[in-house]
Amino acid sequence: MTDHVAPQSPPPLPRWRDPALDPESRADALLREMTLQEKVAQLFGVWVGASDEGAEVAPHQHDMEEAVDLDALLPAGLGQLTRPFGTVPVDPALGALSLMRTQARIAAANRFGIPAVAHEECLAGFAAWGATAYPVPLSWGATFDPELIREMAAAIGRDMRAVGVHQGLAPVLDVVRDARWGRVEETIGEDPYLVGTIATAYVQGLESAGIVATLKHFAGYSASRAGRNLAPVGMGRRELADVILPPFEMAVRESGVRSVMHAYTDTDGIPSAADGDLLTGLLRDAWGFTGTVVADYFGIAFLKTLHGIAGTFGEAAGAALAAGVDVELPTVKTFGAPLLDAVARGEVPEELVDRAVRRVLAQKAGLGLLDPGWSPVPAALEGADLTAGPEALRGTVVLDPERNRALAARVAERAVVLLRNDGVLPLAPDAPRRIALIGPTAEAPTAVLGCYSFPVHVGGQHPDVPLGIDLPTLHEALRAEFPAAGITVAAGTGIDDAATGGFAEAVALARGADLVIAALGDRAGLFGRGTSGEGCDAGSLALPGAQQQLLDALLDTGTPVVAVLLSGRPYALGRAADEAAAVVQSFFPGEAGTGAIASVLSGRTEPSGRLPVSVPRHPGAQPSTYLAARLGHTSEVSSLDPAPAFGFGHGLTYTSFAWDGLAVEAAEAPTDGVFRLSLTVRNTGARPGTELVQLYLHDPVASVVQPVQRLVGYARLDLAAGEEKRLRVSVPADLASFTGRDGRRTVEPGELELRLGSSSTAPRLTARVTLTGPARAVDHRRRLHAEFTVEPPAPA
Repeated sequence: MTDHVAPQSPPPLPRWRDPALDPESRADALLREMTLQEKVAQLFGVWVGASDEGAEVAPHQHDMEEAVDLDALLPAGLGQLTRPFGTVPVDPALGALSLMRTQARIAAANRFGIPAVAHEECLAGFAAWGATAYPVPLSWGATFDPELIREMAAAIGRDMRAVGVHQGLAPVLDVVRDARWGRVEETIGEDPYLVGTIATAYVQGLESAGIVATLKHFAGYSASRAGRNLAPVGMGRRELADVILPPFEMAVRESGVRSVMHAYTDTDGIPSAADGDLLTGLLRDAWGFTGTVVADYFGIAFLKTLHGIAGTFGEAAGAALAAGVDVELPTVKTFGAPLLDAVARGEVPEELVDRAVRRVLAQKAGLGLLDPGWSPVPAALEGADLTAGPEALRGTVVLDPERNRALAARVAERAVVLLRNDGVLPLAPDAPRRIALIGPTAEAPTAVLGCYSFPVHVGGQHPDVPLGIDLPTLHEALRAEFPAAGITVAAGTGIDDAATGGFAEAVALARGADLVIAALGDRAGLFGRGTSGEGCDAGSLALPGAQQQLLDALLDTGTPVVAVLLSGRPYALGRAADEAAAVVQSFFPGEAGTGAIASVLSGRTEPSGRLPVSVPRHPGAQPSTYLAARLGHTSEVSSLDPAPAFGFGHGLTYTSFAWDGLAVEAAEAPTDGVFRLSLTVRNTGARPGTELVQLYLHDPVASVVQPVQRLVGYARLDLAAGEEKRLRVSVPADLASFTGRDGRRTVEPGELELRLGSSSTAPRLTARVTLTGPARAVDHRRRLHAEFTVEPPAPA
């Protein structure tokens, strides 16, 4: 007789493995089972580089870090992997294989089987070899098109997620305060509302693809003195509250963002990495943020080495943890042995470690990294034969497909700004003409790329490795766009040298041509290796090197000059602002940028970009921004005139528009009410075009000094020739709020002007309205947006 043994049920899942529970409950359950060393291991990353042979990642060494022994670290676990794709050039398929094998190793080495979060830069596209290079954020701002930027971010996120990346270190929400700052190219512009709306859209797109977006740099980094990178910040709390913080607040409220990165700088002596009022009191307690706060690279160590508020790395770790920093990046420096020792000595409460680990584990649970069915195989390698060897996989993962290139072209085209045009543009593509293309960016493939694009950020250190993407030069793009033209080319000078030896050839070509296209601008780089980019701050806003001299020499020839700027910041253009036949500005427009510029020059694409930053008239008139109080504008008592050559929001088209019929539903509203306006915009030209209706608020009398005007809303209107649209605008009184003398945000009664304009310097219609009733305090629940609706056309 055979005994029948009942089949045994599988053991129950640990609570932290149960996907049916919420991430916070799972994190708490796992936290209770971890040793202190295992907890701390979740709070730092290790900087690695994927292998181009598909082997496990190799630790990357940096002059600010010691060698990392992965074999010693991994048994306790690992919180993050830093930039596996963005450290060295690697084929995407083999990078994904390398990351997959490393994640399997990490999970196998710790007793809970927890993998790491892999993060990458994605400021102008996924910063990986062969990935699409999109326009830089300053170009995003120039589009004034959140929907398009949301679409772009979703595409970037899908590519990252497909190869195993979980977190992207973007977007930058720093508001430009001084255009000499090298990182202007990484920002969205000089206006908080524009920055907030575009950045929020970017986050929504990235998060929709399953990527943890990271807001940076929180907060005040861009307000450094004299535009110097990582310099002290001396602004007051009101400027912080009303200019710097609103974009972050909007993104936290509206985007679903899951991570924030602290800034490097100190504000009035308090480093952001150790500012508990900022990282906990405001971000979490007031705004309700529940994600992770990560360190900017080496930022916690800087509390000791640069800021001098900590005597040891253990003290730095304790200060950052207490303030609310959860994860040290890019590698372990302070949150490893120094933190363990500080906890053991009773200098740092273990409860602070637990608080940070709980947030990290909850995020990992939300990413599916604690699920019982987790697999290290990324979507891009599913179905591939992983035993066939690396060469069988090479080239099978494409990060720059045609659909990406088409999207990059749409963004680049919409970001081109036509600053000046005496009628020379558009140029007929089939007209035979002699074009002299002169300037240092004419034949430079990387002139379209910012400092965080892979070919510049990493590829420059590997000159023997191909760029990985197609980067047509401006010369090549113009030849394709104008096949009937005879185009001659001369550099004239370099980007940033003082050489004028090429002027004679350039001037001779210009005199023999029907038209000159002056190709000017920047070279992106890092820490002084470029004229724009991180650590590449400018002493003035004169064009780098001898470019202004070259431009003046070309103007002197009498041949019409079209100046084309490929740059990371706005530059004063001297005589060209008034004398050039046309001026076209493009802020590092990415791999499709030269084609976009050519298409605007020919009129194949209608220009629709607008300036996200003012273009100065004088190179030394800094810092200046349209967002300034009366004393910040032109004055008879100063010899420096900060008035721009082209103001914020400026941009021409190839048609003309008429604005009329302004109607105000009621000229008065209570301090908790809404103003309602309407106007008609009509295309009065012979070509289709896009008008950007910008709404500015002017508060003539307030209890504290206010900017002369500030943007509170905008709407793009695409209009066919002869078409008109009636636009209705609802303006909540909340948009008039500002930080009062008592530090609270207030809506005060009184008269206001609602200015509808095509730029900050071109008001078209003004509604004078009045807020009535008592002053009213508001908080982060206030309304942030005016509502724009287009009326359906009247029946014929």
